[in-house]
Amino acid sequence: MASPVLPLSLLLLFAILSNTFADPVPLQDTCVADLSSGVTINGFVCKPSNKVTADDFFFDGLKNPGRITSPLGTAVTPAFVLSIPGLNTLGASQARVDFAPGGSNPPHIHPRATEMIYILEGELEVGFITTANVLITRTITLGETFVFPKGLVHFQINNGVKNAAMLVSFNSQLPGIQSIAFTLFTASPPVPDNVLAKAFQIGTEEVDNIKSRLASTADNVI
Repeated sequence: MASPVLPLSLLLLFAILSNTFADPVPLQDTCVADLSSGVTINGFVCKPSNKVTADDFFFDGLKNPGRITSPLGTAVTPAFVLSIPGLNTLGASQARVDFAPGGSNPPHIHPRATEMIYILEGELEVGFITTANVLITRTITLGETFVFPKGLVHFQINNGVKNAAMLVSFNSQLPGIQSIAFTLFTASPPVPDNVLAKAFQIGTEEVDNIKSRLASTADNVI
C-alpha cells in the first residue's frame, strides 16, 4: 500500500511550527525541574507538586558583580533552569556578565535561543554576523538594549577603561552555548589538527599552541 501523501498546507504548517517553538509549551501551572532524576527527556522531569516551594523560583545571584578571574576579563553568572528549577518548560532564563576593561565575550552562538542584553554599567561594543557574512555592530551604553538573533555568531567587548556589566535574557530555559574558538580547539575528543590547520590556513604547531592557551578559559562565555 502506498504511503499517504500529506497536503502541502499541512507540511507548511509543520515547517512553521518547528521554527516557532523553542522550549516545550507548559501544560500545567508549574513543572519544577527535579534535577536529581535520572530520567532523560527533552527538558526535566517535574518535581511532585507537594514538594514545590518558593525557593524553586528564586535566585539572588544576579544582584552582585561576578568575580573576574578569567583571562578573557569576564565573569558569567547564569540563571538557567539548573539554578532556578521553576524555569522548567517556561522558555525563559537570564544571566549576568561582568567585564573588566578590555574584557571580551568572544564570538559564540546559542543554538536554542534568541538573546537580548541590557547594559547595567559602562558600555560595550557588540555585534553579530548574518549568514550572508555581514557584520551588524554598534556600541551600547548604560540603560540600552541590543538583540542577537537565535543561532547567529555574536560577541561583546569592553573597549573602555572602566568595568562594564550586562543583564542577558533568553527565550529558553537552557539556551546552550558554543564558543567558536573553544568548540573547535578544546573539543573532546579533539578535532584533528590537520582539519583545523586547513580551515585556518595555519600550521599544526600553531594549532597545538592555540589549544593549550584556550584550555583554561572555556567556561567564561555566555
